[in-house]
Amino acid sequence: MISVSRLLCGDVAEGDSLRYGVAERYSGVQEAPDQRPIVVWNCTRRCNLRCVHCYASAGDRAEAGELSTREAKAFIDGLADFGVPVLLFSGGEPLMRDDLFDLATYAGERGIRRVLSTNGTLITSDIARRIKEVGFGEAGISLDGVGRDNDRFRGVPGAFEQALEGIRNCVSLSQKVSLRFTITPSNRHHIPAIFDLLEAEHIDRACFYHLAYVGRAESMVHEDLSADQTRSAIDLICDRTLDLHRRGLHKEVLTVDNHADGVYIYLKVAREQPERAGEVMGLLRRNGGNNSGLRIGAVDNVGNVHADQFWWHYSFGNVRERSFGDIWLDTSDPLMRGLKNRKPLLKGRCAACRYLDVCKGNLRVRAEAVYGDIWAPDPACYLTDEEIGIGRAPAEA
Repeated sequence: MISVSRLLCGDVAEGDSLRYGVAERYSGVQEAPDQRPIVVWNCTRRCNLRCVHCYASAGDRAEAGELSTREAKAFIDGLADFGVPVLLFSGGEPLMRDDLFDLATYAGERGIRRVLSTNGTLITSDIARRIKEVGFGEAGISLDGVGRDNDRFRGVPGAFEQALEGIRNCVSLSQKVSLRFTITPSNRHHIPAIFDLLEAEHIDRACFYHLAYVGRAESMVHEDLSADQTRSAIDLICDRTLDLHRRGLHKEVLTVDNHADGVYIYLKVAREQPERAGEVMGLLRRNGGNNSGLRIGAVDNVGNVHADQFWWHYSFGNVRERSFGDIWLDTSDPLMRGLKNRKPLLKGRCAACRYLDVCKGNLRVRAEAVYGDIWAPDPACYLTDEEIGIGRAPAEA
């Protein structure tokens, strides 16, 4: 995640301790063995919506073999014993899992911070109360536009109004809410409306996701934003974030799944706020760029462990057979070993980029989707050759 509000405005948020807590500069060697990842658990593949870009290809039926309550608690025990700081309950739609609140309570008892990732349509006033009482640190609610455009993405008429009601039910209880919006060519014009909603509905946080070409979004591989469209979208997000800050509305704004955003914002700060450029670069170095296989991991509904939530097609092992920690530290798998020491493996623009230390090659699953090569350049990098130091050198980092 790239914190636009922190980099542009200096606003500190709760998640910054995880985002910037590691001071070591990435040098291409394996990260410290005691570095513990945030874990995304796709606890069910069942969902009441059918989003066109769903990386899990979720549907309306539960998949055979999903972890039982007993198995899920054993999995959570393994996470706690390994020192995992945060468990994000995702799906599918996690609220369709009958034992969700029991499992979230159990994770809290084991000292793990819990986050909920939901489409929001099932959050009645009673469900909002239970989310609050269980102690979810945040309810991340996905919207991909306003009104019918959101419903078209979500595949169900009325989904926007239901999600908005869910947001209001949470906010009324002072439950922290994060809007999640995936930017595509057909909905990027809704970015201003998402900022308006953030302000009007007293929502704490917004995350703007870049597209990952997996699951049902695999067919969108050639339908992503162009470089110019991406730059325009990030400029708009930056402008609206600065506007909120100047008016004393300290909302947390982040972008997700494209660490080129960090470099782009750094270059913007170097031009417009040069006195803060060193601070921003320091934050980016501590963040370290893409952390798939390092400081973020994922477990799917049947217990398979993945480098992140987009790698459903590649598993390192299953938590029914070995603990998450044992699987995570096992570098006998070539992908796990490569992700933990990827700098020598990266190719093309990524290998030559002067900002590799603060990007780490971006999202490897996108490179695989486009080029069939995990270590090829990320096709969603929108920075120019000049900006990344291939050609005339840009401003010093």
